Parts: sequence; C-alpha cells; structure tokens
Amino acid sequence: MYYYIKGTLAHKSGNYVVIDAGGVGYMIYTSLTSVERAGSVGSEVKMYTYLHVREDIMELYGFTSAEEKNMFLLLTSVSGVGPKAALAVLSVGDASEIAAAIVTGDVKMITRAQGIGPKMAQRIIHELSDKIKGEDLDLPLDDDTAPAVSGDNRSEAAAALVSLGYSMQEATAALKGADNSMSVEALVKYALTKLF
Repeated sequence: MYYYIKGTLAHKSGNYVVIDAGGVGYMIYTSLTSVERAGSVGSEVKMYTYLHVREDIMELYGFTSAEEKNMFLLLTSVSGVGPKAALAVLSVGDASEIAAAIVTGDVKMITRAQGIGPKMAQRIIHELSDKIKGEDLDLPLDDDTAPAVSGDNRSEAAAALVSLGYSMQEATAALKGADNSMSVEALVKYALTKLF
C-alpha cells in the first residue's frame, strides 16, 4: 500500500520510529539498524515500508534501505518467522551481513537475534539459501560482464546481491577487481561499497 514514507523524524524508540508526514504521525516498527540510521529527531527521514495486515492487527514496518526491506520480506517468507522475528534478525546485522550468513550457513550469527534459536536459524538458512544463492540465476557468460572473481564464492556473492534487489549486471560489475581469496561475506561487503 505504501512504498515509502518521507517526513520529519518525530520520535525514536528501541523498536520503532514516528515519522511526521503531512501532519500525520506514522508509527513504524523497524530494526535497531534502521533506528540508528534514521538520524536524529527533527531531521528528515525516508523509510521503505511494508503494511502487515492480519484479521486483528495492522502494523507498519519500515527500513532505511530498500535492501533491508527486501531481506525482511525474504525472512518473513520462512515458515514460522513473523515480522517481529525478522526485525530481530535484521537487528544483528545489515542486509548484506544477513545474506552472507544465510549463504554460508552461519547459524551462530543468526542465533544472536533475540528469540531465534538454533532450530529456527537452521530453518531460515534451509529455506532461504537456495533463494539467495539463486539456483535459477546464472552469471552472464559474455566477456563484458564476466566476473573478475571465479568460483563458488563469487557466484554466491552475486546471488546475495541479486536477492537484495540489484540486477545481475550491477552485481557482476561491482564484484570486478575483488580478490579471488575473499569470503562470500567479504565479497558482498566489497560490492556494496561500490554500489552505494
């Protein structure tokens, strides 16, 4: 319903912010990462939003980046992971770190999230690793967009970037020049610095 809300940051709390947009105060639940990135009260802020509707509740969730929103939507697609659990996971790292943890099977990082135990972390990894690795996503084969880094780490990093909303061409271009020995997480971070 709402793609984003832009306005003045009226209030910050541990798990939500209030944005005054056109005289209406929108209470938006968010991750600790987005609360920190929202800025100070009184500054202008833009949050990418998701309206969660159930028969007995309507809640607005928001994120300071489209990548974080995309990761939130992926997390809530996992059986048993609701919006609050997804926010808890996004509060332990940014979207690229969570994507790298899922791709590399880092249960320990995901269990740092409040309320997420080893079984739930394994379920998240199991259900999302293929989506993030992008089994149906093939790297371009032409020389103009061929990756500079070869091997599984390169493919997994590119797939993680695609799952965050970037095109395969953007991901491939951002990974050019990366060291062949870098881990998937390091490759994703390297690419994101070039994409911002």
